[in-house]
Amino acid sequence: MDGTGITGYKQVGPQRYREVIGFYFEDFTVGDVFEHRPGRTVTEADNLLFNLLSMNPSPLHIDAAYCEETQWGKPLISSLVTFSIVCGMSVRSTSGRAVANLGWDKIRLTHPVFAGDTLYAESRILAKRPSEKRPGEGIITCETVGLKATGEKFLSFERSFLVPTREKGIEEKAGY
Repeated sequence: MDGTGITGYKQVGPQRYREVIGFYFEDFTVGDVFEHRPGRTVTEADNLLFNLLSMNPSPLHIDAAYCEETQWGKPLISSLVTFSIVCGMSVRSTSGRAVANLGWDKIRLTHPVFAGDTLYAESRILAKRPSEKRPGEGIITCETVGLKATGEKFLSFERSFLVPTREKGIEEKAGY
C-alpha cells in the first residue's frame, strides 16, 4: 500500500495508478494464502489447441468417439492444460516479481477435468529463505491447488521461485 489506502496499485501521478504485480521477498509470510482470480472455464478448443501444440495425440483427450467407450464417456482435458492454467493463475500474485522459476515438486492429479468446468486456484506459502548464492534475493516455496467451481480439488503441486528483496528490486528501473 502506498499511503492512498489502495492496495495492488501504486500512485504514479495525480489520479493515476499503476497496477503492482507480485511481491518482494520481505512481503511473503509463511502460511499466507492467495486466492487467484478470475477463474477460467475450460473449453474443448483449449484442450484441442494445447494437445496439438504439445504434440500429445492421446485419444483420451482428442477423440470423442473413443472416449464414449471409456469410464468417462467424454474427452478428458489434458493434465498439461489444467496444470498450465492453474500455474499461470498463480503467477501474478506469487511470482510476479520473480527473477527465476526454480521448479515444481509433488505434482498430483486427483480428479478429472472436462470441457465446461470452471477452474480456480489458490496458493499457500510454505517456506522462504534468503538465497545462499544470490545476495539480495530469496527463495519462496508455495503449494498451489486447482479447484473446480464446485470446490473439488483436482490438482496440487509445490513450486519454488527466486524473488528479489525490496532493496534489490527493479521496480523503479523498469517503470514498474
